[in-house]
Amino acid sequence: MSAGRDAIRFEITARSRATRARLGRVTTPHGSYHTPAFMPVATAATMKGLTPDQITSTGAEIILNNAYHLMLRPGAERVAHFGGSHEFMRWPKPILTDSGGFQAWSMTEGTKISEAGVEFRSFIDGSRILLTPERSIEVQNLIGSDIMMAFDDCPPAKLPEQPPDDPQLSRKRRSKPEDHRRRLEEAIDRTARWLERCIAAHRRPGEQALFGIVQGGTDLALRRRSVEQVCAFDLAGFAIGGVAVGESPDEIHRTVDAVAPMLPGGKPRYLMGVGYERDIVAAVRAGVDMFDCVLPTRNGRKGYAFTASGPLRIRNARHALDKAPIEASCDCLACAGGFSRGYLRHLFMAEEMLGPTLLSIHNLRHFQRLMVDIRASIVDDAWSDLEDRWPVLRQLAESEGVGRNSGSI
Repeated sequence: MSAGRDAIRFEITARSRATRARLGRVTTPHGSYHTPAFMPVATAATMKGLTPDQITSTGAEIILNNAYHLMLRPGAERVAHFGGSHEFMRWPKPILTDSGGFQAWSMTEGTKISEAGVEFRSFIDGSRILLTPERSIEVQNLIGSDIMMAFDDCPPAKLPEQPPDDPQLSRKRRSKPEDHRRRLEEAIDRTARWLERCIAAHRRPGEQALFGIVQGGTDLALRRRSVEQVCAFDLAGFAIGGVAVGESPDEIHRTVDAVAPMLPGGKPRYLMGVGYERDIVAAVRAGVDMFDCVLPTRNGRKGYAFTASGPLRIRNARHALDKAPIEASCDCLACAGGFSRGYLRHLFMAEEMLGPTLLSIHNLRHFQRLMVDIRASIVDDAWSDLEDRWPVLRQLAESEGVGRNSGSI
């Protein structure tokens, strides 16, 4: 069985002396990208309202597609008919695909998880679908991504919120700590079994790398157990899954800081679904190399702009007569192009599609500029200078009123 470990090459070019951060480059069949890397999310082979050239203008070197969405629409076989996702969406650079397991579990009611896979109801036509490890890999083989994620069982990181005296919940239905721990144990063991099936199902190992995913919630003993199981396979890279799904920033940082150094040092380390600037920097310092998040574009479409000093809401009336760009130091198409805050506010108030497009471009560029400065800080160990240039790193994301990765915006 081949895990596609030779489909990409990872080289570490510099290391921080003060932290576990490292600088590197990943080479794929569709080109290279620098690490630490932030991957914008093009869920259904598109970023809403943006062309590939506009995405490239932000400095993005690799993007993410989602197998779940492309499997349902237009269908993985149809994507393959057009030559795979690179040709389909006209993106010539590297693509990573998420396996679809998390979306199948989280996006629909009545989802059932068994050893076979995840059975869910399609949000398009309501049909029942069983997504198995084998089908997930088949879909990703058809999509033709450079990096594929193994199909994993992603449990909730915490007990669900429930009033202790809720009359609607019987005693049998109340969640208990021991039940949650059993669910975490079940998930990490099943993830390891599914990984073996993913490796066996992989049909393009010379062209597509396969990453394994470590689970375990915030329980570090269970995380170590999952690391031992997943890293027993000689894969191209490894990911930390099951974070940024409701935990506090401190819980995320503690978990990632402990788990990242457990992963093989010579392989790319990927923190899935993260996130805010402060979370990214903390994870880089722990030794993580890759990140993805929907926040830049999702927030941009809602009128929220990220800046080095913190987010701003372009719909606010105080911007109506403001001639300044979103951020004077930003070189994105929106800021360098001279579009004022007053004009951008007008676009949103008039519901013109150009507003979400320009804010999405700015937000994507914001995160790529941050990654450039992070990479410079690794070489120079200038972490205090990084915080001086990016005051937002000293702020708590929750205090800004901007939703986390799985939030409503």
